[in-house]
Amino acid sequence: MKPFSYTRAESAEAATRDGGAAGARFIAGGTNLLDLMKSEIETPASLVDISRLPLGGIEAQADGGLLIGALVPNSDLAADPRIIARWPVLARALLAGASGQLRNKATVGGNLLQRTRCYYFYDRVSPCNKREPGAGCAAIGGHTRIMAVLGGSAQCIATHPSDMAVALRALDATVVTLQADGDRRRIPLGGFYRLPGDTPQIETVLAPGELITGVALPPPPGGARQAYRKVRDRASYAFALVSVAAVVAVAEGRIAHAALAFGGLAPLPWRSAAAEAALIGQAPSRPVFAAAADALLADARGQGENDFKIPLVRRTLIATLAELTETR
Repeated sequence: MKPFSYTRAESAEAATRDGGAAGARFIAGGTNLLDLMKSEIETPASLVDISRLPLGGIEAQADGGLLIGALVPNSDLAADPRIIARWPVLARALLAGASGQLRNKATVGGNLLQRTRCYYFYDRVSPCNKREPGAGCAAIGGHTRIMAVLGGSAQCIATHPSDMAVALRALDATVVTLQADGDRRRIPLGGFYRLPGDTPQIETVLAPGELITGVALPPPPGGARQAYRKVRDRASYAFALVSVAAVVAVAEGRIAHAALAFGGLAPLPWRSAAAEAALIGQAPSRPVFAAAADALLADARGQGENDFKIPLVRRTLIATLAELTETR
């Protein structure tokens, strides 16, 4: 591990000031950043410790939603009775991630910002455009079992690792931030992450020093049922090969609301407007669910070893929708 300076932020404003310096990184739980530093994949010049800022609460909002502080541990969020009762897809996604020990330490803000688990990103010998822009992408033409089938580019086909972010995407969550100039932003999660394009090293729209202070959850749609289904290599402590977060409401025998988000398929939590549109207004049936899967996968492209993800997510989506709508 290379030398770095350390500052403990006394306020959010001080954190944004110190965090905007060249080579600075925020640290809270550190469950991802410290591993990257030990491997010298990330070598920040300074760490700004935000772990003692007053951002660890979960507050009810006037509209019936919640404001979740950026420093709320994943375990606490998953166990919150309001989350379990009204946003169960989020609780299930959180409990599907990592291990109990990591969930006790990992924070909401850190979960959103964790880096990819691509083999080649972690292997300093291999070229990686995320780690070293312009070096090339060893994943393309290499081992691709965990790689993206949607949203990738000629520069990067890595997937986003978060389970929590997939559920938040289906719930239309908003990321609340404080900028270095004191302005606050509310960024819909759908606009928070960037596709890799030609700059895969730039993963979010955050500006230098911009601090995530919380995540706003809107009220869940009335009458909607929610599910999170994760397919992985082992029953725990494994990242998704494919995951589906679904929020579906049926009224008068037809699908009135459908929000679908996917993990393990793309460089960010993937939302498919086409798949949702294929469901709205339709009576629940397996052919309708198959049409939604077709819409989702219209542009999917495998890389050889990960071709299996395409039929796998198709089956997973159909099974999840059948479960939510009680369709045989």
